[in-house]
Amino acid sequence: MRPAFAVGLVFAGCCSNVIFLELLARKHPGCGNIVTFAQFLFIAVEGFLFEADLGRKPPAIPRRYYAVMVTMFFTVSVVNNYALNLNIAMPLHMIFRSGSLIANMILGIIILKKRYSIFKYTSIGLVSVGIFICTFMSAKQVTSQSSASENDGFQAFAWWLLGIGALTFALLMSARMGIFQETLYKQFGKHSKEALFYNHALPLPGFIFLASDIYDHAVLFNKSERYQLPVIGVTAPIMWFYLFMNVVTQYVCIRGVFILTTECASLTVTLVVTLRKFVSLIFSILYFQNPFTPWHWLGTLFVFIGTLMYTEVWNNIGTTRSQLQKDDKKN
Repeated sequence: MRPAFAVGLVFAGCCSNVIFLELLARKHPGCGNIVTFAQFLFIAVEGFLFEADLGRKPPAIPRRYYAVMVTMFFTVSVVNNYALNLNIAMPLHMIFRSGSLIANMILGIIILKKRYSIFKYTSIGLVSVGIFICTFMSAKQVTSQSSASENDGFQAFAWWLLGIGALTFALLMSARMGIFQETLYKQFGKHSKEALFYNHALPLPGFIFLASDIYDHAVLFNKSERYQLPVIGVTAPIMWFYLFMNVVTQYVCIRGVFILTTECASLTVTLVVTLRKFVSLIFSILYFQNPFTPWHWLGTLFVFIGTLMYTEVWNNIGTTRSQLQKDDKKN
């Protein structure tokens, strides 16, 4: 029952979170900092009350290790959200972040000296080709949709190129954080909920450096059109409603993933997250009418087939089926 409930949380929370994030980014593309701050604050307060027991519960993992992890986590979150302000469309944003397997494999080879099968290298190749196709086609769209002025076109392309660089940096940093987290869990045991709290609580002072941008967007949010909240009937600026729903759905999403990691095998978690990304992508394209050419569809197909190949889902399905057949024969 709990795994099914967790899958429901992941799909409901993560998919709806993407919707509210795009609603925010379409109106104010540079609102990533206020969105990140709100998410961090909400999860930190919840964790302080229920996980840290108002600060009375000492962490199982020393805080100095969390300081390193938090620095990477904060950087990844801010850079990923800020990339939306650099001519990066939401579908490309989601596809690019699906390339985490590439970054994990590269850093795993370099840092952990891991070696992989030909099957896994092939899957990573498919993901790489898929991301390249989507990135290349998005580059053509950026230049064609910009002004007829050659200077404006070059400026739009330059900002887009900077956005791609930001996404690439965040992808590699996220993979490095995953490896660091893996070594900590091996040494101190798994404490995912504790890590969730410290990863969101410790970076909060860092938002002081972004206070000016956060304040400016708070003022813009206050000036947005009024919206009557359902059920309670109170009117509020619609951008604050979008932000509130984004924060709540982000929390639901993270909680769902946490339950999955404690109840299911890592393969199941990977498959659920991959399918969630695919559903979010399709919904974003159809509902928001984002530009998506047949080449984008081909690149997306490569990314998700490569991801499924990497998890060796077919081999595991075959193993499970064989085991079930053996059990039937025994009975």
